[in-house]
Amino acid sequence: MENQLELTCAAFKKDSYLIIEGNQNTGCFFIIREGRVRVSKEASAGGEKIEILGPGDFVGVISTMSFQNHIETAVALTDVLAIKVHQQQYIDLIQKNPSVAIKIIKQFSKRLRFLNSTLAELTIKSTAHENASHLFNVADYYFNQKQYGQAFYTYAKYYKHCPQGDKKQAAGERLAKLSRLKNHIPLEFNPEQTNRIYKKNTVLFAEGEPGSELFIIKSGSVKISKIADNKELLLAMLKTGDIFGEMALLEDKPRIASAVAYEDCRVVTINKANFEVMIKSQPQLIARITSLLADRIWLIYKKLDNVLISDPMGRIYNTIYIQLEKNRIHLNGAGRTSYTFNFGWAELFGMSGLPPEHNKPLHLKMSNNSKIQMTENQIHIVSLMEIIRQTDYYRKMDRRDKLNQNKEN
Repeated sequence: MENQLELTCAAFKKDSYLIIEGNQNTGCFFIIREGRVRVSKEASAGGEKIEILGPGDFVGVISTMSFQNHIETAVALTDVLAIKVHQQQYIDLIQKNPSVAIKIIKQFSKRLRFLNSTLAELTIKSTAHENASHLFNVADYYFNQKQYGQAFYTYAKYYKHCPQGDKKQAAGERLAKLSRLKNHIPLEFNPEQTNRIYKKNTVLFAEGEPGSELFIIKSGSVKISKIADNKELLLAMLKTGDIFGEMALLEDKPRIASAVAYEDCRVVTINKANFEVMIKSQPQLIARITSLLADRIWLIYKKLDNVLISDPMGRIYNTIYIQLEKNRIHLNGAGRTSYTFNFGWAELFGMSGLPPEHNKPLHLKMSNNSKIQMTENQIHIVSLMEIIRQTDYYRKMDRRDKLNQNKEN
């Protein structure tokens, strides 16, 4: 395989670094052939322990496939021999060895599930709900928010998947109250109908619901969120070309989040049987899925680091900074000077994971900054340098405060 793909091997002496957190990735990752590697991350809210990797494991694949800086550090515990895979070689690699793609995607999916649950615990103080009974709680949230279309969909799914559930009667009563929506809310699609249209605010799937398809957005946008204790955590805003819903497909587990059309959208669905065929026949698409999963993991790590910032305003500015990084906007003083997001204040606040009581005062403070213009559906950054300046300030203040706290303790 190495000769066919012209892959090379890299040797690392004991105690040498394979990758360093924060450094720019070099466009390649490693597959360990011999030896052991310790992977760790600096202080984070992620709760992950040091990981020891060995032959067959991957190092640096998240940063390489997301085109972002390294999010962890890898040190050789022994002398290590590793296969070096450049990003542009990935398609050829998985075409000749599909099991590599399957292993990477499943590892990514498992890590995403863990990180999403961790983020929810830290922000909305929710523990993981990986069963259909949680559908009733999700439906209740939508109902209380007067989002009756989403509520109808989710009550109906609870009623279907929890026939012996202790909330079945209550769900039935709510469905009766919302019966006027019955002919307007799509609950089921023919599995062969792979091209679908969802109107704005329509639920594509709900947290806790069994899943058997992944989705590719052909037009429009979709928001991904977790709901617990009458609170909503916005995990991602997805746009044309993005892929989502793959975790339930790969792991045969319930959906870990809800997907709602943020605007009218058109999607293509792929079921498990088609996906297994595509791994062998369409390596470009599988590479795209790998990159999107890597990008999502990178983003959640950034969000977990954001949770550590104590000042709410600091978290808001840092969230904007992260979103700019995610969209690969250069923040080194060169290139463009302004940027417009396709989401509004409510979505920005949701991404920051702050308690609801902070919403109004923070909105007022942000509105006083003339270099940031906010509407219901868009946030326009007049000056990227303002975001850099504010983010740097709050990060420095946060480090100073934590240093002082450590000295006092």
